[in-house]
Amino acid sequence: MNPEQQQAGPNAEAEVRPAPGAGVPGGWEPSWSEGSGKEVVAFKFGGSSLAGAQRMMHAASLVREAAQSSPIVVVVSAMKGVTNRLLELGQLLALTRSLAARTEALTIIEAHLAVLRDLNLRARDHEQVAHELELLSRDLLHETPSFGHVVVNSATYDRLASFGERFAARLFAAALLASGVTAVPVASSDFVVTCDTFREARPDLEYTRHRGRQVLLPLLEARIVPVITGFIGATPDGRITTLGRNSSDYSGALIAHVVDAAELVIWTDVDGVYTANPKESDEAKLLHELSYDEAHALAANGAKVIHPHVLPLAAQSGMTVWIRNTFKPERRGTRIGAQANGGAA
Repeated sequence: MNPEQQQAGPNAEAEVRPAPGAGVPGGWEPSWSEGSGKEVVAFKFGGSSLAGAQRMMHAASLVREAAQSSPIVVVVSAMKGVTNRLLELGQLLALTRSLAARTEALTIIEAHLAVLRDLNLRARDHEQVAHELELLSRDLLHETPSFGHVVVNSATYDRLASFGERFAARLFAAALLASGVTAVPVASSDFVVTCDTFREARPDLEYTRHRGRQVLLPLLEARIVPVITGFIGATPDGRITTLGRNSSDYSGALIAHVVDAAELVIWTDVDGVYTANPKESDEAKLLHELSYDEAHALAANGAKVIHPHVLPLAAQSGMTVWIRNTFKPERRGTRIGAQANGGAA
């Protein structure tokens, strides 16, 4: 669940066992840690979890704890609010307000550069990331010329929207580096192959899995954390697509499926899945355990629990999905799996 989706949360007492991370302040202990410790865990961070350098460093600490015992892949959303701003660039360009679009693009670029400065990287690392952001910035400015008419269509909106995750992946990889974790940004468009239905593209699961394993498994084997752009794919001929608004959770499940992750942890800004929207109902109960079917039923009844494409992928592989609060990592959250014992807090 993305923060942008949140209404009725996607995290009583069902089974009595320590919460993941219990006894590890701010940390994460996989539920299967008594085993070989070789199973992969996928972390997906929503935009509110990455809104600024301080939050990125906090999220990086969660990854650092987990990476001590298991291979980790990370999928990131754009920083909070950035996708909306990027889509507004398309609207300005469509209205031939090119200069306004260019000015806003420069403001978006500066916001990301400010985060980089606040990460306080070593000089050499700062220069490397700054160079990567400069290249991205040039691409964004190429999409938003100061003068002239720009043809705006669905493909244009997807190219513009993709910059949020692309900036975020580079910055979060840098935050991990600053935390002592070896990490690299990875463009999901390098292996998530989709149809050409722009703004609502569907991935070719088999081809995506084949290409994704070629890209990601060598990194995991080397204990390098891939920081992967959510939301984005590409057509077979290389044109950028997106999987639809608020689809980074789906990207998280897709990446977890590619690497055969045992668990997908969706880190967001709520404690888990509720029986109703806790902002609207005092009777809302926090659910600690849900089956895939129960979570699907909640979603079908209008609860914005989790992206609808997450559960089929999770059920296909038997993956456990956790919905947890980035800012309260000591809390157990909601576990979604093949079976659940039910219960509400």
